[in-house]
Amino acid sequence: MYPSLPTTRLALLTLLSATATFYFLYKSRHRRRRLLTRLCQSVTRPGSRCGNHASYKRGKLLFLSQTDTSKNLAQRLHALLTRNDLPFDLVDPKDYEPEDLCKESLVLVVASTWENGGPPENGVFLVNWLTESADDFRVGALVLKECKYAVFGVGSRSYGETYNAVAMGVSVKLRKLGASELVELGEGDVDEADMDEVFDRWSKKVVGVLKGELGENGSHFENYGVECESEGEGEGEGEFSEEDDDEVAENGGESAIVDLEDIAGKGPSRRSAVATKANGKVNGEVLNGEKEMVTPVLRANLEKQGYKIIGSHSGVKLCRWTKSQLRGRGGCYKHSFYGIESHRCMEATPSLACANKCVFCWRHHTNPVGKSWKWKMDDPLVIVDTAIDLHTKMIRQMKGVPGVKAERLSEGLSPRHCALSLVGEPIMYPEINSLIDELHRRRISTFLVTNAQFPERIQMLKPVTQLYVSVDAATKDSLKAIDRPLFGDFWERFIVSSFHIHSNFTIMNVVVEVLPNYFQDSLKSLREKQQRTVYRLTLVKGWNTEDVDAYSSLFDVGNPDFIEIKGVTYCGSSATSKLTMENVPWHADVKEFSEALAQKSNGMYEVACEHVHSCCVLLAKVDKFKLNGQWYTWIDYDKFHNLVSAGEPFTSKDYMAPTPSWAVYGAEEGGFDPQQSRFRKERHHHKSSREAGPL
Repeated sequence: MYPSLPTTRLALLTLLSATATFYFLYKSRHRRRRLLTRLCQSVTRPGSRCGNHASYKRGKLLFLSQTDTSKNLAQRLHALLTRNDLPFDLVDPKDYEPEDLCKESLVLVVASTWENGGPPENGVFLVNWLTESADDFRVGALVLKECKYAVFGVGSRSYGETYNAVAMGVSVKLRKLGASELVELGEGDVDEADMDEVFDRWSKKVVGVLKGELGENGSHFENYGVECESEGEGEGEGEFSEEDDDEVAENGGESAIVDLEDIAGKGPSRRSAVATKANGKVNGEVLNGEKEMVTPVLRANLEKQGYKIIGSHSGVKLCRWTKSQLRGRGGCYKHSFYGIESHRCMEATPSLACANKCVFCWRHHTNPVGKSWKWKMDDPLVIVDTAIDLHTKMIRQMKGVPGVKAERLSEGLSPRHCALSLVGEPIMYPEINSLIDELHRRRISTFLVTNAQFPERIQMLKPVTQLYVSVDAATKDSLKAIDRPLFGDFWERFIVSSFHIHSNFTIMNVVVEVLPNYFQDSLKSLREKQQRTVYRLTLVKGWNTEDVDAYSSLFDVGNPDFIEIKGVTYCGSSATSKLTMENVPWHADVKEFSEALAQKSNGMYEVACEHVHSCCVLLAKVDKFKLNGQWYTWIDYDKFHNLVSAGEPFTSKDYMAPTPSWAVYGAEEGGFDPQQSRFRKERHHHKSSREAGPL
């Protein structure tokens, strides 16, 4: 039976339709290749827009910078553009009208990411304008269609999801508004030593594209599979023969022009491209945890500040109070409060890395940061041996310095105390317990300071002579503003760490309810831990001096033995800090704050000691350290080491010693040891509203 006429027509129509579709797809590929060929030839000809960069309209180079890092990079790029005859204006976005972007043809942006993944202050208005415009349908997606752009981001990978968030956001918003990307987003990590190299490579790509030496996004033109003939070579220049494609197909070759459908899911993302191995490294890091924490650049910066670097992640430095007591000119506040011999104290750290970027950082953020240990690890015995060796060498160098006493110099060569508080977070070091054991074996006492971001490390810590927790603020918002922590759950970590420093605490339901379960489980094992514990408060006027009630509530959480309250030390101007001398409290301010805290404790704490020179006051627990009207804040160090050697459980009461009268709060000496010679420098500062400045 023959098929019906309608069925035959339908089959014929389907065949013709398929043939036409195939033909048009086939021809469209040739048109695309012909277009790319002509584009390539137009670029390489003299006078073309890409080939002749002088034809570009003067571009804009914007920098979004908080600490001048992005500004400095932008200045370097501007100099490079100028040397290559590429006219650009270096512009601070706070002085730029964002609506003028519609008039621009070339825009380069170097953008830092600041607090909470937001833009620096000078870029807030620009970023907000881009965000609002990109989300406003009335603006349209072609408002920046005449503009080409490139963005480089400056950030810290330690902040996780917010790493270079501003630069990514700016790039996305510009693209949504119709702008075309010249070079793909560049990303620099301020915590890596190769950021300058990454930026320089990106800058050279930008220059290469603008001069016509590279295609957009930094690709060489031959990567597009189009061979560009030089001008005047042969006939039919700019034409494409369909037979050429047939020949390729017959020879079994593949066209370099690939449809998007053909490469879907095969191309690497920007994030995966960053993790590509290069010279046996991933992201510039040596595999298998062998990366060294201290890069050559960081080493140079720290050594310039007087550090002696130990191995790949530790350091030691001679404290100014060590030098002072070697000359018989008085010791630090720890001498007044706890009987430390400052000339026999070694200031060191087994980890130069930290999990915070505090506004009052002594080292202006020259040390690395991280949330976990990801570096090569040195042996604790080597660290201790090298630290003592370097420390004693620095002590010997004091020989011959005017005022240095021979007896003190001889004693200083045998350190008895180690302040593990130099910089960074010592408790991050995985072998911290072994290091503490080695120090105690040599009868060197240990004062360890932590920023309360690693509660699990505090939990497993062996007893030290005295354990400090830095309490830089009393509320979640103020702690975030002052410490600028890397962890998103920084407040929960802080609260749990406060629990961990003391065994006899009362679990407050209101606090425990907000803690993760794995933190709650760890509280039980800390109840038998007995060691001297200290809250260390650093007062920064205008930042954290108004939260007396909030600080008082934290005492119930950690129940520390002591509370040290110290005025912030001004360390000079820094691009990483907004602090000035206006933020430094007077000793009278510190005393007033301390007395208010003691009063809030309802008799649990009293003001016990002060060291006027350091602008520091000590609160101590009355029921433990005040016996028959006498304070016992000092430490019997020999007894402490005997207790450690015995290996039996002991408490802080077992090695306390009486506090001398000159160190007690309100004493005429103000915490200055009368056996030392008071040395006063002549100062010629301008008089302020008070007769004397902060001590």
